[in-house]
Amino acid sequence: MRKWHRWLAVVFGAFLVWIAITGVLSQVVPWFVPRPQVSAAALPAGFVCPETMTCRPRPSGPNLVGTLHHLHSGESFGPLGVFVATLSGLAMVFFSLSGLWMYVRMWRNRAARKLKPGWFWN
Repeated sequence: MRKWHRWLAVVFGAFLVWIAITGVLSQVVPWFVPRPQVSAAALPAGFVCPETMTCRPRPSGPNLVGTLHHLHSGESFGPLGVFVATLSGLAMVFFSLSGLWMYVRMWRNRAARKLKPGWFWN
């Protein structure tokens, strides 16, 4: 399992860093960049918002958060980008489970050898 964990980390490491950075930026950018103002004139003529919904027109011009979302999900790179982003997400699940499995295995080996008890060791 450790061999798979290491090799997949080499292959998907850069993609996971990209996904992590763009994900964090898509959450942090709205704190510092004001939302573009949208006027009521941007609504199409004859548009009536249903009573059960709150309707807002889309802002015109560049949308930084939307761009970051497309980079984060891989949509900016086409179907291959979405596929790689999906594989990277699956790899992250694998890393979480295999890391936990390796830790529990090391912990059990340590307990079986009657070494100093504890969850963490040097």
